[in-house]
Amino acid sequence: MTRSVKILWRIFLGGVGVVVLILLCAYIGVFGKMPSVQELENPEADLASEVISSDGVLMGKFYSENRSEVKYNEISPNAIHALIATEDERFYEHSGIDAQALARVVFTAGTQGGGSTITQQLAKMILHQGHGNIVTRGIQKIKEWIVAVKLERNFTKEEIITLYLNRAPWVNVYGIRNASRTYFQKEPIDLTIEEAAVLIGMLKGIRYEPIRYPKYSMDRRNTVINQMAVAKQHYITQAEAEKLKAKPLITNYKQIDENVGVAPYYRRALIEVLKDWCKNNINPKTGEPYDLYRDGLKIYSTINSKMQKYAEEATVQHLPVLQSKLNRSLKGRGDKLWKGREKVITDAMKFTERWKTMKEEGISEADIKKSFTVPAKMKIFSWTGNEKHEKDTIMTPIDSIKYHKQLLQTSFVAMDPRTGEIKAWVGGIDFRWFKYDHVTAKRQVGSTFKPLLYTLAVTDAGYTPETYIPGGPLTLGGKTISTGGGTMAYCLAKSLNGAAWHLMAIIGVKRTIEFAKQCGITVDIPPYPSIALGAAEIPMLQMLQAYTIFPNKGYNTEPVFVNRIEDKNGNLLHEFAVAQSKQVIGEADAFTMVKLMQGVVQSGTARSLNSYNIPTQKAGKTGTTNGNTDGWFIGYTPELLAGSWVGCEDPFIPIYSNNAGGAEMSAPRWGIFMSKVYADSKMGITRQKEFDAPAELKNDPIYADTRFSDALKSGDSLVEDNGNGDAGDFLLEDNNDMVLPDTPVKPIKKEEKKEEPKIIKPASPVTDDKKTVPKPKPATNNDYKKK
Repeated sequence: MTRSVKILWRIFLGGVGVVVLILLCAYIGVFGKMPSVQELENPEADLASEVISSDGVLMGKFYSENRSEVKYNEISPNAIHALIATEDERFYEHSGIDAQALARVVFTAGTQGGGSTITQQLAKMILHQGHGNIVTRGIQKIKEWIVAVKLERNFTKEEIITLYLNRAPWVNVYGIRNASRTYFQKEPIDLTIEEAAVLIGMLKGIRYEPIRYPKYSMDRRNTVINQMAVAKQHYITQAEAEKLKAKPLITNYKQIDENVGVAPYYRRALIEVLKDWCKNNINPKTGEPYDLYRDGLKIYSTINSKMQKYAEEATVQHLPVLQSKLNRSLKGRGDKLWKGREKVITDAMKFTERWKTMKEEGISEADIKKSFTVPAKMKIFSWTGNEKHEKDTIMTPIDSIKYHKQLLQTSFVAMDPRTGEIKAWVGGIDFRWFKYDHVTAKRQVGSTFKPLLYTLAVTDAGYTPETYIPGGPLTLGGKTISTGGGTMAYCLAKSLNGAAWHLMAIIGVKRTIEFAKQCGITVDIPPYPSIALGAAEIPMLQMLQAYTIFPNKGYNTEPVFVNRIEDKNGNLLHEFAVAQSKQVIGEADAFTMVKLMQGVVQSGTARSLNSYNIPTQKAGKTGTTNGNTDGWFIGYTPELLAGSWVGCEDPFIPIYSNNAGGAEMSAPRWGIFMSKVYADSKMGITRQKEFDAPAELKNDPIYADTRFSDALKSGDSLVEDNGNGDAGDFLLEDNNDMVLPDTPVKPIKKEEKKEEPKIIKPASPVTDDKKTVPKPKPATNNDYKKK
């Protein structure tokens, strides 16, 4: 053997050795971790976790890549044929690597198409590869070959096709199901030949996206159709191909928008609940905590999609009416309203994309601020705009900020008071425009706090609906307010502030705060007598939990967000407890409060609810703060509890005068919602028409309709509703300014109660010694009236 031949053999064998060495290194993971056989047998794409309503409606998804899986028999043969004809016509013949295609690439330098098989492309997606220089891509190709061979050994051809189409990206949409839904509003099984050709054509690159590049997309579609005719399988005839290519490009594009869907504010709040669950639960397949955004969880929520729809419809029906009145009242007051509030506007400016972008470009703050005073074309939110509540206009960016801040915002939640299941959740007027969730916001609650104080009067002091609460002059911090008195039923129905103060004098601040905590209110409550009037700032959900004790016979129930969680295959991972309830008051005392709060609806501040068709007993309480900046109503039927709040984002913006506060701002929406719910015969919520009366009270004459009606009329207030009293008048700098008992009054035993009305005087007089009482704080726009 000549020397030259030996050299050639050495070069050849050395080259083979290098290739073998590279393959071995790639196989054992020298160039990066390779998926194990087990991982390939159970391939996991990043799957979106789905949130499903209690009535089976897909509400939305959590995802890093928005992807939904389908099975092989759920994919149109047209899509499968188009894919094979275009990407790998010898797919059913090779074992992952197509030698013929590789040879073609080598001899034509890639001018006649690539050599990667469908299986290799799937391997590339599994390995998250595809970018880098020629050396990097060379190593990646070797890894893809190895994985492709492994895939072919472990999967059928049908399974490989399914895995590919479930993983493939269509621009920023992942999986054929989402692509089909986005571009044609149909499931992948229903795709026609030309529709399938459009989608398969898009896999070549973004330039073939039909919405942005219709001409390129149509050309690519026709190329795919032609390949279906000329491929060795001849999926269609040439005549059929020509007929299909002559058709215009037709899509039915609708972007998958997770800003809409069902209950977007609720879904955002749900994230924290689910993240906590994921952190504490291990995925056995990965040995790591579950990943909300990648593990394809099925989250079955407590939300009822119909109730959610009714809550949103009630918002759309009621809020524009209020906004129209507010706009008229604010007309011509712009400069005065925002005088002294420049920091609020500046902070809002800094939150905008305009400010952030200009800041990144190095523009000075002075010039950025100046740009906010230049009129520009823009879209604004408007109830009188299009179906998306958008309106085109021209205004300065700073005026746009003021305009949007003067829009009334809202929160609304409905829940089952027995199970704790949240049924509807509205956190604002439109999630697409306003992301802040007002359900979680802390706002002064006004007179919706009074029922908790009245409950203590019943449980700790033995009051009944007929107990007379005296009126007369009320002196606090050197200021005297004259209020009327009346029976307990009358005072709560009319929301008399003087009565609430007298009850606070009996019960005490410490005991009141203690009880509020027992009822599920966890925020800090200021230790001042003014909490009797609702000066405390409490989120909606905590107020609703506190109110569960009334329709739930004394049991306090925590809100429940989720019923159960399943994995992507439907296997149960966790079933949540129906409710975490504890008894806070007795059933008889709870029913007494129900009767008192029925009086609010029958003849009190919420009597307008009687004009709504709600065929069941109802009870609740209105609440209003100073300047009507907050309007509340929290009410319930025997089966459903719901709370409504309305106000501007900034509490210094006063709502129009001469309105009835919570009775006008929130109670009507509650009425609209409940009337819609009870009109829906399929809702299954009309089983119970009346509140259950405990056996011990059924024959008590105090609760007889006639006698209770008399109690509701027994009062001497000169004003229909004193609920809008000024909390600033009651908020003292030191709790010692008002001498209140630190411990609750010793409860009166049930057998000691008498049927006739009684007067219980304050345990300690309020001092009016101006030498010892600090000067009260000056009233400001942030001092609140309560109702």
